[in-house]
Amino acid sequence: MIEVEKLSKEQAAAELKRIAEEMAKSDIAYYQNDAPYLSDAEYDALKRLNAEIEKRFPELIRDDSPSKRIGAPLQSAFGKVAHRFPMLSLADVFSIEEVEDFIAGVKRFLNTEADIAFMCEPKIDGLSFTARYENGLFVQGATRGDGREGEDITANLKTISQLPQRLENAPEVLEVRGEVYMSKADFFALNAKYESEGKKTFANPRNAAAGSLRQLDPEITRERNLSLFAYTWGEVSERVWQSQEDFFRCLKKWGFPTNPNNRLCQNVAEIEKFFANLMEIRSSLTYDIDGVVYKVNDIALQERLGFLTRTPRWAVAHKFPAEQALTKVSNIRIQVGRTGALTPVADLEPVNVGGVIVSHATLHNEDEIRRKDIRIGDTVVVQRAGDVIPQVVAVLPDKRPANSVPFEFPHFCPECGAHAIREEDEAVRRCTGGLTCPAQAIERLKHFVSRDAFDIEGLGGKIIETFYKEKIIVNPVDIFTLENRNAARGDDLFAQEPGLRLEARDGWGKKSVENLFAAINKRRHISLARFIYALGIRQVGTATSRLIAQNFENWRHFEEEMTAGETEKLMSVDGIGESMAHDIVEFFREEHNISTVHKLLQEVTVEDFAEQISTGSPLSGKTVVFTGTLEHLTRSEAKAKAQAAGAKVAGSVSKNTDFVVLGTAAGSKAKTALELGIRTISEEEFLALING
Repeated sequence: MIEVEKLSKEQAAAELKRIAEEMAKSDIAYYQNDAPYLSDAEYDALKRLNAEIEKRFPELIRDDSPSKRIGAPLQSAFGKVAHRFPMLSLADVFSIEEVEDFIAGVKRFLNTEADIAFMCEPKIDGLSFTARYENGLFVQGATRGDGREGEDITANLKTISQLPQRLENAPEVLEVRGEVYMSKADFFALNAKYESEGKKTFANPRNAAAGSLRQLDPEITRERNLSLFAYTWGEVSERVWQSQEDFFRCLKKWGFPTNPNNRLCQNVAEIEKFFANLMEIRSSLTYDIDGVVYKVNDIALQERLGFLTRTPRWAVAHKFPAEQALTKVSNIRIQVGRTGALTPVADLEPVNVGGVIVSHATLHNEDEIRRKDIRIGDTVVVQRAGDVIPQVVAVLPDKRPANSVPFEFPHFCPECGAHAIREEDEAVRRCTGGLTCPAQAIERLKHFVSRDAFDIEGLGGKIIETFYKEKIIVNPVDIFTLENRNAARGDDLFAQEPGLRLEARDGWGKKSVENLFAAINKRRHISLARFIYALGIRQVGTATSRLIAQNFENWRHFEEEMTAGETEKLMSVDGIGESMAHDIVEFFREEHNISTVHKLLQEVTVEDFAEQISTGSPLSGKTVVFTGTLEHLTRSEAKAKAQAAGAKVAGSVSKNTDFVVLGTAAGSKAKTALELGIRTISEEEFLALING
């Protein structure tokens, strides 16, 4: 187990990088491919470790941090649906002590000592959905997706008999949200049918439900006999309920199924009793659950509490303890990521853990292997908490083979043979092959065309891998020269160099090639922020890319400053620390990086940054500092309201500050504001600005 309190700043940054990459990969496997490879326990452990490191080193919080992310990018097989209200995930806790801490935090935020009622709901292990009704008619269904956009599954949702198609006496616009699941009986029947037909079976009911709901043919969905529970709402034209309890009454009136085990609890003692009772009956339920969700019952209190970056302050998920089993490590292999990080993966002898067959697990890094002394051939304890791939908890030395030897972490990249070095104070060993390493090159290309970068449809992971291996696309510039190179190859040349004329390749035709080139040409103009992100600079995520674009305004200015090694100017940007600034400047010191960028700029146009500030709030785009004791709001509420209005909340006053909100007994910040000529306002004036 990594001891966060002993991590240096450099080690912490490396760990946050590793966790972000691993969890992003896991999110795609879970949400997009319905084929998760991390167990709930292992995923939750990474998320908790990330939160602990971020708490100790807030200046190292990454733009691609799991704490800022929901779900995964969408596949292109379904149409996209923009959620008018984001479908957020929940923070997780794993003990009653953590539940007590959560409730205490809610009380602190609300500045009250009184008991707060919570609606307690079994956490269904299925696929989240939203169903939109207009004038009482079901008009659209969607998955959660990445929380902002989901996949259009309207036709598939219609096949679920439990979903009402028409509502009586409902608001004009109403989005009902919940979870689609497959019962244990239907899951076992489906797997038995598939096994008899020689088809691949599903790992668990959640995968079966997700795979069924995301079928391109709705009739297949209909045959799978899916079920659902409704439990919350999205957009609504008129809210006619005042609490979670009221909302469940409305759902039942409209004909939606709600979980019969939902209970309203008035205090921690009742919550603890509810959790214990649910644990006892868990195995007898006809569906899978992996914990309990606690929601503040009073909607007015929910609105006061508001949201963090990706989770509500008024709800939390209490996860069940992990299930465990014994198995053997058949092999330890090394995967190479986009930044050259070498990640060890344990292949396990397949084992049934709580009804799920698992066969491999990520081992994080060489320190983790050394600390647990994990060896090939070892018998290990693995655990899961409702998903597929386990966490290796411990090794059983007494069952170790006599000829066992410690695992030697490679000092050379398994993909390209280049040296794999571990910098001082870093937890990760990295390949030094850079763009000459095929693993890194392929991952960098995938990143370059990804949704938040150039977003080129038609260049999926498999196509990128194939094109790279056949030397059709080996660097980003090749993407934009592909059409001309393809057109220049006549029949005679194609015969000499098979595979380079796209129209003649298996699975390709004239129309598909035209669509690919159209998608590429559509991206020949790109925003400065997207361009910076696409370069794949270490530690630079989407938010940092936008910060850089906002502060440097155009590519020429940015490149000049970075080539000159201006780390101080970078570090003056709020949100960019020393470690990140170092990585950015290092990128510009590599000659092949600059050469690639300059060639790329001959093919694409990078647009200057243009800030579009919303006129909906006078605080939008402004930097606000609070000082002193506020009378009408808690400090947390004030910050949340400022951020909701589009403001950035800072902890200290500088020349970049726009407003300083003065509470009673304001201290040195008020004096600094006066010295710098920064506008100071009272709490009442702040509330007036917030309210329009």
